[in-house]
Amino acid sequence: KKISLEDKVVISEKAASMGGSQLYLEPGEEKTVEQLLKGIAVASANDACVALGEYIAGSEELFVNRMNERAKELGMNDTQFRNTNGLPEEGHYTSAYDIAIMSRELLKYPKIHDWLTIWMSTMKVGKRKQSTLELTNTNKLIKTYPGANGIKTGFTQEARYCLSASATRNNFTLIAVVLGCSTSKIRFAEAKKLLDYGFAVYNSVLVAQKGE
Repeated sequence: KKISLEDKVVISEKAASMGGSQLYLEPGEEKTVEQLLKGIAVASANDACVALGEYIAGSEELFVNRMNERAKELGMNDTQFRNTNGLPEEGHYTSAYDIAIMSRELLKYPKIHDWLTIWMSTMKVGKRKQSTLELTNTNKLIKTYPGANGIKTGFTQEARYCLSASATRNNFTLIAVVLGCSTSKIRFAEAKKLLDYGFAVYNSVLVAQKGE
């Protein structure tokens, strides 16, 4: 309740200078919180990550402190964040288990599903000269795996091809995390194997209703 999806965020020089996957935002450009979240969820936008962190906490450094505090609260004991977007940095690390914890927490928020399941979209970007940016979801399972509803791909030269994938069938949701794959194709195949195994072997059972 501290911010709203309609809030306008002014893009800083630092946010605009991010490399890798981005929305190509310009310093001084304004975007809503929802536009930035959509850019992060669909296009892994590093510039949008920094802009939102600065808006929420005042600076990226302060926001990263809050990320680390939240990680500890959630029991992510093998994680230390150094930035908001996962770009390579000394001392920045996590584990498959911790990403699963983080993913499970994320999926508790219904609105996030609207963004994670977008396959293709567009966004107007630019301050001096506007252009239309095509946003394409890098998580191919959204299109090809029955029940897939998230979550996020990742890639750096150091981390290789990574994926946290979720799928829901009959009100039963599973999360599969794969890290360090040598190709993008392998990460999707391995995540699919894990999800197939989970749906074949496990089911959810109602033990008690709330209040019983």
